[in-house]
Amino acid sequence: MTRYVDGFVLPVPKANLDAYLQLAQAAGAVWKEHGALEYVECVAEDVKAGEVTSFPQAVKLQEGETVIFSWIVYESREHRDSVNEKAMKDPRMANLKPEDLPFDAKRLFWGGFSEIVRF
Repeated sequence: MTRYVDGFVLPVPKANLDAYLQLAQAAGAVWKEHGALEYVECVAEDVKAGEVTSFPQAVKLQEGETVIFSWIVYESREHRDSVNEKAMKDPRMANLKPEDLPFDAKRLFWGGFSEIVRF
């Protein structure tokens, strides 16, 4: 079975990391409760601006911000669609508005990917 992964990259002000961690923990619990296989959030440690492209360039990283890289694993794309529908209707997520988030949602980017190699 080919698993499916949603990947996310976003900038978070360093001053908001604690608030982001709380949001990420709450979101992770929601997605796992609704069937996600894995929910992972990572903060940049060894991420440098590139000459052509990089994580900082992709999110238009500003002074005082860091990059978050995260992913959620599902059984399939269909499973992802089902889990996301349930998670987004969950009262813990349904009432979130972009202005309530501890980051600039306009600079978040994401995509869905079919797994092709796993060891």
